[in-house]
Amino acid sequence: MNGWVKGGLALGGLIVGLGTIKRALNPSPRYAPWEKPPYEDFENKVLVLGGGFGGYTAANDLCELIRDRDDVGILVLAKNNFFTFWPMVPGIVSSDIDSRNVAQPLRRALITAGASFRRVQAKKVDHGRKVVVADGDIEFPYDHLVISLGGLPNYFGIPGIEDHALNMRGVEDAERIRNRVIERFEEVSLIRGDVPASKLTFVVIGGGATGVEVASEIHTLVHENLAPDYPNIDPHRVRIVLLEALPNILAELDSVLRKAARARLANQRIEVMTNAMAGEISGNCVKLKGGQEIPSENVIWTAGNRPNVGLEGEDLPVDPRNGIKVDQYLRVEGYQDLWAIGDCAAVVDVRSEDGKMVPPTAQAAIQQGHVVARNVLATIDGRTDKLQEFEYRPLGQLVELGSDFAVNEVMGVRFTGLLAAVFWRMAYLYRLNSPQSKARIAADWILGLFLRPAVTQIRGTSKD
Repeated sequence: MNGWVKGGLALGGLIVGLGTIKRALNPSPRYAPWEKPPYEDFENKVLVLGGGFGGYTAANDLCELIRDRDDVGILVLAKNNFFTFWPMVPGIVSSDIDSRNVAQPLRRALITAGASFRRVQAKKVDHGRKVVVADGDIEFPYDHLVISLGGLPNYFGIPGIEDHALNMRGVEDAERIRNRVIERFEEVSLIRGDVPASKLTFVVIGGGATGVEVASEIHTLVHENLAPDYPNIDPHRVRIVLLEALPNILAELDSVLRKAARARLANQRIEVMTNAMAGEISGNCVKLKGGQEIPSENVIWTAGNRPNVGLEGEDLPVDPRNGIKVDQYLRVEGYQDLWAIGDCAAVVDVRSEDGKMVPPTAQAAIQQGHVVARNVLATIDGRTDKLQEFEYRPLGQLVELGSDFAVNEVMGVRFTGLLAAVFWRMAYLYRLNSPQSKARIAADWILGLFLRPAVTQIRGTSKD
């Protein structure tokens, strides 16, 4: 009998423990559905445009800062109801990472924190009436507006890119690239004669971190995941070319790390062409400035980025190349109630003596989100003398080139190889916000040590 009692107590303790863990991993929203006033009824309304790194960080921080207050309402407007964890997006190309785990639930995270969310495409800002006009002419009022719209591809006027190249801007683009590779393998498997070189040549334009990672993920997809499924196609017939207009790839990294990355790409038989600028893209060829041609029906564009400042309204100070001009507090120049952060903002790096701009990176947007949240609340409370100046503090850069190799620079420490790849994965796994995504990605990586991922093409979801 005593044994039954002990067993019952143990089982009860286990159930209580599991329930506690479940509640910890699935916190209740700050407001119950009947408790929260409509956004329009709050005394101070903060409207955030954009749900990327900058916009999400600003909204989440504001929710934390006003946890004991009921006078500030926060509303986020974004075109997608998910938050894209960009550093892991290239992994979708090789099926190393499932796309649903990179697209984290934005609405749930914001509602839990205490903010409101609407999936909508904003059209314009009416500064005089202090409203943002969205699709369907729906108007959203604000007392303070944080603009964090990110960036858009910049094609530099190169003919043919918009018609014939695939972009690499998010989850759907990564899936489109993977589907393109699979589609080419399916087509080639049916060809009985000579296979045009353009079918199995993949050209990645842009030698920054994104371009290098995409080229490496295509190699993994071809040589590790597709090769066993297509025994009639020699994977070494696949040509992967990485084009960079500058003298070096990964120009933002130390020369030692660049050299290590270049050696890794060479081992993967990825052709790296520096000082090579695309002059024209056609359906089956990339023409370089200088006359050289690369036959390819598969071009991926990762080279250019420009601020997304198309809807901010008139009379804002805009630098066409760098974005909306802001002061040292991230306020739009000439305004007390408008703020801009992330890729759409022109933020001067106060550490530089020549007026250089803060780079449009995720870590910069996150840091700006932290600062703008505190500054918006200080302005609401009339504490403008307490505004914090923004100073960008780069923490380093991590670039993964396959599951067993990365080049990292973290707070001045440089390291490469397998250890760097493990650090890359642990660092970004920690930074994920969704517990579900953390668990699923970790499980996929562990299974990937023993099993090849199932690579499939869901036809009909993309024209490519």
